[in-house]
Amino acid sequence: MVVQDELRALIRDIPDFPAPGILFRDITPLLNDARAFNQALDWFASLPAAGAATAIVGVESRGFIFGAPLAVRLNVGFVPVRKAGKLPHAAHAQEYALEYGANTLEIHQDALTSSDAVLVVDDLLATGGTAQAAARLVRMTGAEMCGAAFLVELGGLKGRALLPDCSVDALIRY
Repeated sequence: MVVQDELRALIRDIPDFPAPGILFRDITPLLNDARAFNQALDWFASLPAAGAATAIVGVESRGFIFGAPLAVRLNVGFVPVRKAGKLPHAAHAQEYALEYGANTLEIHQDALTSSDAVLVVDDLLATGGTAQAAARLVRMTGAEMCGAAFLVELGGLKGRALLPDCSVDALIRY
């Protein structure tokens, strides 16, 4: 697909970041190109799961970059999933493994209800630990997952296997 190739060309590889042996896919050049950023948002908005969503959950921090404007385009609410200790109200917490460590994510306990269908949005799907933690948090609120969508997927790390109960989409796959 032409759009995918154009957007892929704007993602640069940074070796050994944030730790030795990690190849970081830097999306900042894509974000700096208004046309490319808009094309990525158009893709997110075109997904069947986006059409079914009553809320968008964005994962800190780059999931906020895509999730918040997507929520505005879809005229639905935006819910941030943040790292531990960043939310000011009662929160559910979920620990998860990263490609290069471990962390904890949180969501406000009252952010979603059982009537919500949620699309989780993030910039990158790697090992799937972050996305799985976000999906678990969504379910802790009583809401349903209608999908998960990512700008980039590192397919060799098989992260989508940790999200068996919802649609998983990625615009660019490595």
